[in-house]
Amino acid sequence: MTIKPAAIDQGIVFVRKDVSEDNLIRAELGNVTDTVLATTLGINGTKVSTVEHLLSAFRGMGIDNATVEVDSAEVPIMDGSALPFITMLKNAGTRVQNKSRKFLVIKRRVAVSEGDGDAALVPGQGFKITYKIEYDHPFIGEQTYEMVFSSERYQQDICAARTFGFLKDVEYLQAKGLALGGSLKNAIVLDDEKIINKEGLRCPDELVKHKILDAIGDLFLLGYPIVGHFIACKSGHRLNNLLLKKLTADPANYEIINYFGEKANKVAGAL
Repeated sequence: MTIKPAAIDQGIVFVRKDVSEDNLIRAELGNVTDTVLATTLGINGTKVSTVEHLLSAFRGMGIDNATVEVDSAEVPIMDGSALPFITMLKNAGTRVQNKSRKFLVIKRRVAVSEGDGDAALVPGQGFKITYKIEYDHPFIGEQTYEMVFSSERYQQDICAARTFGFLKDVEYLQAKGLALGGSLKNAIVLDDEKIINKEGLRCPDELVKHKILDAIGDLFLLGYPIVGHFIACKSGHRLNNLLLKKLTADPANYEIINYFGEKANKVAGAL
């Protein structure tokens, strides 16, 4: 994978270097083709999957425009978190482009639910996230985390949280030829009672923080930083996607505004 600078207002575009036609895929809501286990983007049969960690890192760094070249149908999983991407982007550096920044302001509550999961966006100042997970597992149980988004807070508390899964699910998927690259090097894996990774967790609430990391990446598919409060319980890629579709289905739910310079940085959580 190679990340390159992009022009003003291009947004995030994935380029499949191993495909000769229909190989440009914009990171936008209308191009989501699958939300099972990860978020997949596609156009005319060409796909790129597991985009949420990289998109989350872009949001965490305040990056609106970039070209991402990949030579396969999946973004590298790295260590299962967004930390390697944040490190790459910080080492490369970023450049401010001479254009006002657009934000999507939530004007009224929008909510979706499916099974025992639910997700909502409600009006608020800045970008706030409240996330709750519940698992009938002795190691996990119920965990809740709340944060007011900023680039500093994201890089300090969220980006290093790794993806997690259950050993029985990994074995099932690999028996079907899926998740073949999955290992203890790029995921937290739990058996029926405990985590089997010898190094344990990076922080006590790493699991719920990773769900927030995922959600930040999924919400970035709106194309604009959000001004509002995201509240979720047992949500995932599918529910996050359904929430965005419901939000954008009615223009009365939101407003697009422009801010420039220091004001834009403050609203986006960059300061």
